[in-house]
Amino acid sequence: MILEHLENYAVVLASKSPRRQELLKGMGVRFTCLTKDIPEDYPEMPLEKVPEYLSRQKSLAFADTELPANYLLITADTVVIAAGGILGKPVDREDALRMMRILSGQTHHVVTGVTVRSCNKIKTFAANSKVTFALLDEEEMAYYIDTFKPYDKAGAYGIQEWIGYIGIAGLNGSFYNVMGLPTRKLYQTLKTF
Repeated sequence: MILEHLENYAVVLASKSPRRQELLKGMGVRFTCLTKDIPEDYPEMPLEKVPEYLSRQKSLAFADTELPANYLLITADTVVIAAGGILGKPVDREDALRMMRILSGQTHHVVTGVTVRSCNKIKTFAANSKVTFALLDEEEMAYYIDTFKPYDKAGAYGIQEWIGYIGIAGLNGSFYNVMGLPTRKLYQTLKTF
């Protein structure tokens, strides 16, 4: 169904995330991947606005001439907001443990900003999910980090992994948003784009 809406576009996902690629593929979208490393700095702003800002910056980093004809570019950025700040990707094991201790027994927000762009139109939106972790013990946190090595994940965890099965006590919002792409909102945007 969605393919009919996209048949005139060459869809490009600008993301190295295997989870985003899996989710977009699961939505039935045919796409190619094209990535570019850009700084993830942002000016002073409300934390909930950072993912939208970064997804838009990722999109605008591509010149029209770098993209295929009739392109539809999708970029995204996901942040974990906890304890009054943003938990990015952990730099090492100790940093991952620090983040897990912050999340343990607490509720945090996962916000994903998405930008959809063609040569003559751009739309940016965000989705916010509220995730509550059960109280985890040190052994559980160490096992997860040592086994799954979540160093490429904001907040040092993947909800679709072991920690999500045993550690998530509650979720208000989109599960797929926590994985890195708010699929329902993206679907609605692509249908009307």
